[in-house]
Amino acid sequence: MKIAILGGGHGAYAAAADLSEAGHEVRLWRRDAAALHPVFRAGAITLKDAAGVREVPLALATADIAAALEGARLVVIPTPAIAQYDIALAMAPHLVDGQVVFLPPGTFGSYVMARLVKQSGNLADVAWAETGTLPYLARKHGEREVNVTVRAIRLPTGVYPARKSAETIAVIREAFPSVRACGDALSGALMNAGPVIHPPLMVMNAAPLQHFERWDIHNEGTQPAVRAVTDQLDRERIAVREAFGQGAPHYPLADHYENDRWMYGDAHKQLVKSGDWRENIDLHTHRYITEDTELGLAFLASAARYAGVDAPIAHGLLAIVGGFLGRDLRQGPRTFESLGLAALSKAELAQRLHHGE
Repeated sequence: MKIAILGGGHGAYAAAADLSEAGHEVRLWRRDAAALHPVFRAGAITLKDAAGVREVPLALATADIAAALEGARLVVIPTPAIAQYDIALAMAPHLVDGQVVFLPPGTFGSYVMARLVKQSGNLADVAWAETGTLPYLARKHGEREVNVTVRAIRLPTGVYPARKSAETIAVIREAFPSVRACGDALSGALMNAGPVIHPPLMVMNAAPLQHFERWDIHNEGTQPAVRAVTDQLDRERIAVREAFGQGAPHYPLADHYENDRWMYGDAHKQLVKSGDWRENIDLHTHRYITEDTELGLAFLASAARYAGVDAPIAHGLLAIVGGFLGRDLRQGPRTFESLGLAALSKAELAQRLHHGE
């Protein structure tokens, strides 16, 4: 299958190498041509995982998004949600009928990006989908080298518009067999693990993050008090899913820490053992704040408000982060209110998610 990978981060390089090695025709697009040049020059990415180290050639590495998208059946965008606006506008002139765009994860980006593309004047019949996490726990170790610690074994995925779910899931499964349909885009967004894992870790590790040059929030930073808050926040997420009529499995985050039933299986120990997450994290600029808190947690809290679910942990964490950022995160760009969804009835919302806008 012809696949376009859009992005230049850990997930994009992991996806490009992994899917190319699996036999797909992969085109990797990155807007920063200079940063992409090592991959362009070599024509390959160095992939490291439990099987060893090897060179994986790509069909194309390009800074021309039109060239990457041309003829692609599947478009994979494993980028932070903060990049989705610019990418949507860049890809809008080039999308055509029948393409599937997959956001792992999306932070409700499937709805947001589809809307932006339509507002730009492109009315192509494109399907959008999003899942709850990246298909890989991965970190780049060099200009064109990526280390994959764990691959996801379960990827609950929602589709927008949901009426296209069956054929969309079938296409994505050709690349990611671990994908499992979980309903519409809202269901997919409420599977997003980042806004549940990362805000408590950031808030409750704020002092050591600012004191130490490098700190592993998943190792020393994950203590019983942090886990207790994370578990309660996840219960709020599940309560919101249930309020929208979304059924199990909800992929409770406790499974990530305690057993092998979560999206990555028994991954937490491997994540800590790798050492790749001992890093410098800036409390104002890291994606755990800009993506998972300002967008993702704000979205979850707004969904709770809409559904009438009491979510004190979500709103409390938002208030604390808003305190050190100096702004009210309830007014962020990815909330039910900002997206114009708060004025819809539940029936109207369900109809929009199923049929499209």
